[in-house]
Amino acid sequence: MRKIVLATQNQGKIKEFERMLAQYVSDIQVLGLDEFPDLPDVAETGKTFIENSLLKSREVSEFTGLPAIADDSGLCIDALNGDPGIFSARWSGVHGDDKANIAKVLTQLDQVTQSKRGAQFCCAVSLVFPKGHKNFGIEVIEEGELRGTITQEARGDAGFGYDPIFQPEGQGLTLGEFGHGEKDKISHRGRAMRKIAPRLIELI
Repeated sequence: MRKIVLATQNQGKIKEFERMLAQYVSDIQVLGLDEFPDLPDVAETGKTFIENSLLKSREVSEFTGLPAIADDSGLCIDALNGDPGIFSARWSGVHGDDKANIAKVLTQLDQVTQSKRGAQFCCAVSLVFPKGHKNFGIEVIEEGELRGTITQEARGDAGFGYDPIFQPEGQGLTLGEFGHGEKDKISHRGRAMRKIAPRLIELI
């Protein structure tokens, strides 16, 4: 089995990526960061999704000695001038507290009419190889976006993050109400991962 590290401890993201890769090949094992408990935290000091993605994939690949793929993604809301953006995971002040992050966004948009609640999910994915790998020095970057609107209240308990309050354009459901496979087909991360998957399979 070929191995790759997905730079996250988020089991939702790991499962999502495994499902996508399974559409193409069956001989790639996806490892999460929980397999490497001694890995130092990566400081996400970048100013863009791409910069933060590369910071994570480079450090994880160097530490593990394996090819690494990392994404950085977030919700960019028109009425909030693009916020929470790269701060999406810690918008409420506590990293990864989905309920608190959602509550803060809904409070901030409390007086905003539905027609002004446009937003988009953005994702940057990067693939990096370790020293000694035949493709060391190659860095692959892909991006994906999904436009939609922020609902008045959370709906659905599938997915993670802001999924329950994000309704994609042309859809009657929030991402939190989508089945996993259906979400993968249209999500920002799904779009970026599908772009990078052929390069991953070719280079790993």
